[in-house]
Amino acid sequence: MEEHERIRISGVINDVTFANPENGFTVLELESGDELITAVGVMPELKAGELLELSGYWDFHASFGRQFRVELCEHKMPASAGDILRYLAAGGVKGIGSKLAVKIVDKFGENTLDIIENDPERLAQIRGISPEKAKQISADFKRQFAVREIMISLEKYGMTTAECVKAFNAFGVRAADIIKRNPYALCGEGVGFSFERAEFIADQLPDPPDNGYRLQAGVLHVMNHNLSNGHTCIPREKMFAPCAELLSTNEDTVDITIDELIGSGRLVSEFIDNREFLFLPNIYKAEKSSAERMKQILRFPPAGRKAADREIDRIEKKNGIKYGDLQRKAIVTAIERGLLILTGGPGTGKTTTLDGILQLFEDDGLKVALAAPTGRAAKRMSEVTGRPAKTIHRLLEVEWDKHDRPQFSRNARNPLDAQAVILDELSMVDITLFSSFLEALPIGCRLIMVGDSDQLPPVGAGNVLHDMIASGVIPVVELTEVFRQAMESLIVENAHRIVKGEPPKLGVRDKDFFFMRTDSPFIAAKTVSDLCATRLPRAYGYSPLDDIQVICPSRMGECGTNNINRVMQASLNPPDASKPETTVGATVFRTGDKVMQTRNNYDIEWTGPDGDGTGIFNGDIGILRNVDLRSRMAEIMFDERKAVIPFEALQELELAYAVTVHKSQGNEFPAVIMPIIGVPPRLAYRNLLYTGVTRAKKILVLVGSQSQIYAMAANDKKARRYSALKHFLLVNEE
Repeated sequence: MEEHERIRISGVINDVTFANPENGFTVLELESGDELITAVGVMPELKAGELLELSGYWDFHASFGRQFRVELCEHKMPASAGDILRYLAAGGVKGIGSKLAVKIVDKFGENTLDIIENDPERLAQIRGISPEKAKQISADFKRQFAVREIMISLEKYGMTTAECVKAFNAFGVRAADIIKRNPYALCGEGVGFSFERAEFIADQLPDPPDNGYRLQAGVLHVMNHNLSNGHTCIPREKMFAPCAELLSTNEDTVDITIDELIGSGRLVSEFIDNREFLFLPNIYKAEKSSAERMKQILRFPPAGRKAADREIDRIEKKNGIKYGDLQRKAIVTAIERGLLILTGGPGTGKTTTLDGILQLFEDDGLKVALAAPTGRAAKRMSEVTGRPAKTIHRLLEVEWDKHDRPQFSRNARNPLDAQAVILDELSMVDITLFSSFLEALPIGCRLIMVGDSDQLPPVGAGNVLHDMIASGVIPVVELTEVFRQAMESLIVENAHRIVKGEPPKLGVRDKDFFFMRTDSPFIAAKTVSDLCATRLPRAYGYSPLDDIQVICPSRMGECGTNNINRVMQASLNPPDASKPETTVGATVFRTGDKVMQTRNNYDIEWTGPDGDGTGIFNGDIGILRNVDLRSRMAEIMFDERKAVIPFEALQELELAYAVTVHKSQGNEFPAVIMPIIGVPPRLAYRNLLYTGVTRAKKILVLVGSQSQIYAMAANDKKARRYSALKHFLLVNEE
């Protein structure tokens, strides 16, 4: 066969060795006659056992040898009982394994696939298949082929496999018709395409869509961009210029489009201090309902009682401590009012105060629930209180819909089974999660919220802690006294100096806060790697992976997490024939790597010394113990929990030798190394420096520019966030 002569081949998939869901690029082994062929190209989602007819040509790869380059992939349904059995046994249909496949094909023979598609109730005749499972098997089978039909229809418009799947999940079998009429529907909730991507697809269509769709999608794109920057709302006049630039139109047209979106309910308008602000409806509802729920708690407070001094004295005696005046005030407020924001910096006794509140709640026989925004924060809360704590998502019993949106089982109709809830790390909680949390509180539930208002605001939209404190409506106790033992730590002393805008003390010997000066980002990156790999382990006996964490202000640049992770991976875990690895995007994941989960995944199963469970959470850090290239599975140890995940789930991970300050929030580490040099102006704020510094428990090393450290400590200007929770808390009730 001559090179590049177009031919057609058919066969059965033996194994899908690689598939990129983003662009559809696939490598598979195909049994064609007596030959095992490697076929490569852009193909739909495929599984072992499926029958294919491929069009393309033979090619030769320098590393992998002879391959068949696929230009067109057509799926053929297996017809014989043997081919059907092979297809099902290989996992061709979700919910059917090899043993169940034998039972099904033995009973239904060549009619098996027709029954799965058109008469699934008959599957329930087989032991091991319930009526519900039969319906699910049929639904998955139909979904596979519906996606393929959509892909055939839409691939000529430049849509990838993953995009076709998203479109099908959002629009069902009408996906192709909807997209051809209005490609900007892809920007909507539940699909999540960027405006630029929808523009590209629109340009490929034979007939241009209505311009009104484009204008409205562009305005909503700018609103969502503001949301991703932490705003919950935006002044109307600030929408005109960016929308006009994006859409290549005039501001009057933008103004008219905004009115249309308000009229259709896709934007909400609210005047705040005589200025018109625009909201996305779900965010407007979240802020307004959060304020209304807090005011409801204030109007009808939990049944409190007088906190007798003798009870607090008893707790002091029991624990061998003496509360400060502000700590005592916080305990009294919590007991008598049942609603409190407890705030304060490191060393001010928040944990000790919280423990006193917990003991008095428990003495009163109250059922108390503890929660925090992230898995690491919940774990730390459990460690310091000696009581179980959950993530907010797990407390609310989250499930994820097909668009990857959280649906909480605990809500106003099914409130939490608790009489008091302690919520830690409130500064990290965005407005949508806070709204869902408040909705699930039962009437009469006590609520104690703990946070440090000098830390960074949440990654998501809103500024919940700041707005509630600024409103003056919610009872707040700020602990300001730094206890003598804590002040012996230069980490604590410098944290408080930074909060006050004073330059931290640098270069002090025999303390826990160190500074290594350099004006070269390249030298700083190398110094960070050396400190983690050799110097701190040698001096203090710390494990580079378990005890030391590098925290960077940003991802980009010589001293950003992207580069530092590459440098440290090469130093701590270089390539070796004994350490299998795989590549996901631009990241190499190698056996032995330190990794972080970047989103909550409640489906991952794990085993541990105290039992088994499910769920790995955003911010969880682990060690990649094994990369099995044959099974395409990876084994990860998250603390003492072992999880085995498919390679596809690696896209939810990133290297974690270095993490951003935002990702570190809610965690503490024995030793922290923080490069401060070339920090982008948009990040060079006091609260970012303060948040990073306060992640260290025992040792902190700053590496970089003294002048930039001082400048960040002095810069109390925070990135502006437009939000309305304070407004809704203060507005008169109608």
